[in-house]
Amino acid sequence: MYGILKNKLEDKTAKIGVIGLGYVGLPLAVAFAEEGFEVYGIDIGIKRVNSIKQGKSYILDVPSEKLEKLVSSGLLNATSNYRVVKKLDAIIICVPTPLGKTKEPDISFIVSAVDDIIKNRRKGQLYILESTTYPGTTEEILLPKFKKGSYRIDRDFFLAFSPERVDPSNRIYTTNNIPKVVGGVTKKSTMAAKLLYNNIVDEVIDVSSSKVAEMAKLLENTFRSVNIGLVNELALMCEKLHVNVWEVINAAKTKPFGFMPFYPGPGIGGHCINIDPLYLSWKARLHGFESRFIELADGINSGMPQYVVRRVIRALNERGKSVKGSRVAVLGASYKKDVDDMRESPSLEIMRLLSEEGAAVSYCDPYVSSLKMDGKVVTSSILKRDFLKKQDCVILATDHDAFEYPMIKDNAKLIFDTRNAFADRDLAGKNIMAL
Repeated sequence: MYGILKNKLEDKTAKIGVIGLGYVGLPLAVAFAEEGFEVYGIDIGIKRVNSIKQGKSYILDVPSEKLEKLVSSGLLNATSNYRVVKKLDAIIICVPTPLGKTKEPDISFIVSAVDDIIKNRRKGQLYILESTTYPGTTEEILLPKFKKGSYRIDRDFFLAFSPERVDPSNRIYTTNNIPKVVGGVTKKSTMAAKLLYNNIVDEVIDVSSSKVAEMAKLLENTFRSVNIGLVNELALMCEKLHVNVWEVINAAKTKPFGFMPFYPGPGIGGHCINIDPLYLSWKARLHGFESRFIELADGINSGMPQYVVRRVIRALNERGKSVKGSRVAVLGASYKKDVDDMRESPSLEIMRLLSEEGAAVSYCDPYVSSLKMDGKVVTSSILKRDFLKKQDCVILATDHDAFEYPMIKDNAKLIFDTRNAFADRDLAGKNIMAL
């Protein structure tokens, strides 16, 4: 079976399936299709499937022109029906892995996808999990499922884990030039996964097991979470000491070794940095180990929206205004600049907290046309002079490049810049308050 799969992967006759067509799955499917593979994207979201069929991209990193060309050529197909699995040679799972209400891992989307694969599978297929999860998931959860019905690893199927490393809106590092880590549950599975990704990625790094690959992904994001937590705490400390934290960081990063700059902000959003470390700490607790760094960083980072709101309330009080009844506009609803992804965005928590305090809250975001706030659908306000002049305070929560920063500075009464965006653009003023 391995020899047949190897030949198909090398001569590009293998049919590739990608389950989950979000920020990870769709760019991955496009990358394989661009290399000449026949690709089938599977997603339970009918709107996504129909959008792909029409050649209309909903992911900013995938231009509609490119998508339409691949779809019309027949290289890229989309469906919500798992029966297509029967014709596939390699299947990559890219479904969400959120946290439950008690901050425990929720791998139900993975389990559901695997169950649907098994109902439609055939022998000789390669299965790869890309969804971020706790160490041991591939070997302890997926492998027993795929072995049911007398299926044997290396004879009837191959199984590996390869962590996604997508950075939305990054124009330098993309699917093709970000090194890919792969770890199979067996050596042959690792080799098969490496052969697959060699077709679209410049460098593929194989490790000894799927558990190592799973752990490597969590280390990457835990490293970021802990360091962001450190610099967020430094920002709180610097405010008490009346020191500009941004100047401190800029001075420290001039050291050519032993220091890597991280920057404070209103909180951490997205699916990775604020969630992945908790997968690791949860798994560690099962083995009697308390990961104190992870828990401390999570506490600091989770508390940043409250800190932002406290600073706004204090600033309004100093100007003789109560937060209750004040007009407050939040600039940027997505979790990072130049994307439309609102998952776990600190902006949403900031708006919720301000609304609870009685403020009249609005928001502006060129990438997010509407969102739900207090159970109601709210639309993005147009960022113009008249709008800004009516606000008692403007919070820059996400530093989109599309914002007209000089115009904002000249027309807003009070600006709380949580991203140092105005200073970075050499814009200063008595109305600008830095994090």
